[in-house]
Amino acid sequence: MAKPLIGTPAVAPWTPDQPIISIVDVRKAFGAFEVLKGVSLDVRKGEAICIIGPSGSGKSTLIRCINALVDVNSGSILVENQEVNDPRLDKLKLRRKVGMVFQQYNLFPHKTALQNVMMAPINVLKQDKKEVEERARALLAKVRLTGKENSYPGELSGGQQQRVAIARSLAMRPDIMLFDEVTAALDPETVKEVLVTIRELAEEGMTCLLVTHEMKFARDVADHIYFTDKGVIVEHAPPEEFFANPKDERTRTFLGQIL
Repeated sequence: MAKPLIGTPAVAPWTPDQPIISIVDVRKAFGAFEVLKGVSLDVRKGEAICIIGPSGSGKSTLIRCINALVDVNSGSILVENQEVNDPRLDKLKLRRKVGMVFQQYNLFPHKTALQNVMMAPINVLKQDKKEVEERARALLAKVRLTGKENSYPGELSGGQQQRVAIARSLAMRPDIMLFDEVTAALDPETVKEVLVTIRELAEEGMTCLLVTHEMKFARDVADHIYFTDKGVIVEHAPPEEFFANPKDERTRTFLGQIL
């Protein structure tokens, strides 16, 4: 009989010559429906990776697995050498390393923009309020929301709320940022301001994984693009090659429909 797993899992020190995220043969099913069918990919520190594909192809499920929001059925996900599926995993520590921004902003409506950004470092990490406030104000300035610190979410546009959500995630000082179709709920005129913010993060060297339908943005920002369909990675390549010379018929059909 196997001994129960106890204590904190031992982790070999991660070094920059290794992938910061390594996904190997990950499978996930919801009931009888297999969403991920053996997905593998590596992400290097500082890379911007875009995952594209039709609805229902497993894109969002994959990045939620990286953040341990969804458990996998089999396979391995390493984040800085830590196995995400280890039952001894401290999920709080993982989510300090891996920030995530969702399609919906999920801001607290009764808290100001500044208070929303400050909440997790103060309440979860127990950090000093004065230091956190200074950092939160700097982050709101970074996402071009100076002057909106005392505004409530209901007083902000969708694009502004999404930028508050990005600042809130950055307040935890993550090593990796995951973006799950963060512009999908926005009006067209507010999409650009959010994409500019993400572009700046990528250019500054933040490791970013993005599920997106914004093909021009993916072409301009990504170091590598992965196309998923029906739970598998159909093909992947740097953006110049991916858009100019897609190899698989499914990729060509998908791009033909949206470009």
